Amino acid sequence: MSDAELVLRSTRVITPEGTRAASVAVAGGKITAVLPYDAEVPPGARSEDVGDDVLLPGLVDTHVHVNDPGRTEWEGFWTATRAAAAGGITTLIDMPLNSLPPTTTVGHLRTKQDVARSKAHIDVGFWGGALPGNVEDLRPLHDAGVFGFKAFLSPSGVEEFPELDQEQLARSLAEIADFGGLLIVHAEDPLHLAAAPQKGGRSYADFLASRPRDAEDSAVKSLIAQAARLDARVHVLHLSSSDALPLIAAAKADGVRITVETCPHYLTLTAEEVPDGASEFKCCPPIREAANQDLLWQALADGTIDCVVTDHSPSTADLKTDDFATAWGGISGLQLSLSAVWTEARRRGHDLEDVVRWMSSRTARLAGLGDRKGAIAAGHDADFAVFAPDETFTVDPAALQHRNRVTAYAGRTLSGVVKSTWLRGERVVAGGRFTEPTGQLLVRHP
Repeated sequence: MSDAELVLRSTRVITPEGTRAASVAVAGGKITAVLPYDAEVPPGARSEDVGDDVLLPGLVDTHVHVNDPGRTEWEGFWTATRAAAAGGITTLIDMPLNSLPPTTTVGHLRTKQDVARSKAHIDVGFWGGALPGNVEDLRPLHDAGVFGFKAFLSPSGVEEFPELDQEQLARSLAEIADFGGLLIVHAEDPLHLAAAPQKGGRSYADFLASRPRDAEDSAVKSLIAQAARLDARVHVLHLSSSDALPLIAAAKADGVRITVETCPHYLTLTAEEVPDGASEFKCCPPIREAANQDLLWQALADGTIDCVVTDHSPSTADLKTDDFATAWGGISGLQLSLSAVWTEARRRGHDLEDVVRWMSSRTARLAGLGDRKGAIAAGHDADFAVFAPDETFTVDPAALQHRNRVTAYAGRTLSGVVKSTWLRGERVVAGGRFTEPTGQLLVRHP
């Protein structure tokens, strides 16, 4: 404590050992100690007592489409990282699409890093991409510090990032397994999608029928088989089909190295409430029925689903047409994810420790950052969110920080207000006021 530069106090600090009153000492951007609440503040140290507001570790969002460069009018590092910071997120990992160029070579990674370096209000890392024909680029990207590789098993929606067929998946996964990497997969089977009715138009029911659960289930089954055969590490992105959960639970029990995420929109929004023509609710896989949602929550509780991430995938407002077949598919949720999940989690009997586990500690572990992110513990980065869990607010799109203020949460009343967000011991946002960008670019640990 004697070398502390900052001491943050709260009657409710969420630590790996539980929630307790504590003083958190910080020096050099790191947590040096978690001490009793009434520990003496050393001379010269800054101190702040946040009272009964909860001090929780900054969230780690491992699924964000920043779209910068190339489609910066859709989002951008400046706006995405401000939105994240406003929502208590202190680390994000950027997806290899929908930027131009996609992060599929070391040169393209360097381009993204150069663009992000001066714009990041929080820490930013990068996923690489696995495409048909770029197997030779995977190891160099791994060596350059990407956190893993994203692949689609069905069309991605952008022509520069084509999907892998089963033979290409096997080749890419074998290469990634050889150097101990991670493959993260958009798992929908194109054959099942092609066989589904494709009516188009304003009807959400018709759109839902066009992305059936069996497309996810089939793709997850084939991914499990490939991972088991190669003893490879795989991660299922944005799971929405509860029918896939028994397959996943069995695979985990058999020792297959598989993890799974779901998203706030699958946990808090239901197909029954989506108005026709309201494509701000469109995403792929789609938001499904309330009964399906109940099973996703059960799977979070029992560990079949590991974590919750936003899959923040914005576009310009003009691409959100009222035709579900042609509208851009993506939910913008960075700034609201913590409050949205907390609102529903509390209603279902979960506590904030559960939410922190799903949205911070496990996501940090997924990216290989568990030794420095995702926990209020000595040796970790001093990344915090100060959160008032009992305060409520009504979502006003005009108050959002992401570039195109389209949101499926407009008008909803949510519980939990992020009062301030701290990065390496410095406050980066409070009361809607931001500092200049101080985020660092992260690379995978060797």
